[in-house]
Amino acid sequence: MKITSLTDTISLKRQLEGGNEEQLKTVRGVLQDVRENGDAALRKYSEMWDGILLDDFRVTQNEIDNAVLNFDPQLKQDLEEAAANIRYYHEAQKRDGYKLPIDNGSWLGQRIIPLDAVGLYVPGGLAAYPSSVLMNVIPAQVTGVERIVITSPAGKNGKLPDAVLVAASILGVREIYKVGGAQAIAALAYGTETIAPVDKITGPGNIFVALAKREVFGEVAIDMIAGPSEIAVLADETAYADEIAADLLSQAEHDELACAVLITTSERLAQDVALEVERQLSTLPKEAIARKSIENFGQIYVAKDLEQAIQAVNSLAPEHLEVVTANAEEDSLKIRHAGAIFIGRYSSEPVGDYFAGTNHVLPTNSTARFASGLNVDDFIKRTNVVYYTEKTWEESAPKIARLARMEGLEGHARAVESRGWTKGDK
Repeated sequence: MKITSLTDTISLKRQLEGGNEEQLKTVRGVLQDVRENGDAALRKYSEMWDGILLDDFRVTQNEIDNAVLNFDPQLKQDLEEAAANIRYYHEAQKRDGYKLPIDNGSWLGQRIIPLDAVGLYVPGGLAAYPSSVLMNVIPAQVTGVERIVITSPAGKNGKLPDAVLVAASILGVREIYKVGGAQAIAALAYGTETIAPVDKITGPGNIFVALAKREVFGEVAIDMIAGPSEIAVLADETAYADEIAADLLSQAEHDELACAVLITTSERLAQDVALEVERQLSTLPKEAIARKSIENFGQIYVAKDLEQAIQAVNSLAPEHLEVVTANAEEDSLKIRHAGAIFIGRYSSEPVGDYFAGTNHVLPTNSTARFASGLNVDDFIKRTNVVYYTEKTWEESAPKIARLARMEGLEGHARAVESRGWTKGDK
């Protein structure tokens, strides 16, 4: 990994590769095709891109049962425990509406209402991601969403990975479709003969999925446009180089565009981590991917002091941040911008990816400056409520009418004046 002195925090920001015009054109064509031709378009793209011809997209109960039957009991138990941890954490995020009394028996309020239907996209291809099922479904269930749909591309055998189906089974999700790519996003947004539309789409995917989510936003809600994974580690001389290197590579193996950054006050640690990264790369099964990530987006910065290092972290606003310093908990309080913070030696980032209970769907590419990780608020809407009694209206109507006329909205003024005090007693 490259080592440089930290002199300009702006240099920490990276420009992610986004979709090009050709990719966007392809996505728009797919969206339009699915909107117009429904299931026929889904079948066409499944055969064209996934190499399978499906008569029925929906996963059967028999397929789910077989997946559970064939699954490693210990792994199933691990998934169940992870699900319990995730549910415990997200239950604490639940909120109630409120009712604020004002004068004369009137009140103002807000009602918290779960969305009716949400769609979760689970990436497929060479890997299975049951953790994505848990992280997206559970907060929706906690809020009370009635209809939860999963879509994911099938493999060459026409099936979804057992791990994905087992995770869905643990959570009681039964509406699952073997559809991937931009066409899955189109189906969730617009609906087809088989798949009814949803109100919000969540979950990560490749560039075509990301572009499709961006294109359908407005027709439906989306969680975020997530880029490749990122990790930043803030460390001092108390950290262990082999552990920090392993943590950096845990994200580098995700994607050639993934970003792994160490910001440290220790020149010795910087040198040791650089050596450790190279040593560990040589034995990593996904060495080719991780090496490209490290070469393109890996960096070690040496700061003159902890204050400069913390400023750099806040400038970067990383998706994942580990704080591995002598006073890690205290230092973490100075971090304003990070998708998730992992404090201390034993809070390695994968702890949050899989098991601790915090959500791993997080803002990337410095959007942690203004965005949050997936949570129960993503699956609710808030409705404002006003109840005025006659007495409150009587006191407020002249003021409202004056404000309306100040803005040139006579209809507004007349609407409020049309009530009782302009009509006399009946």
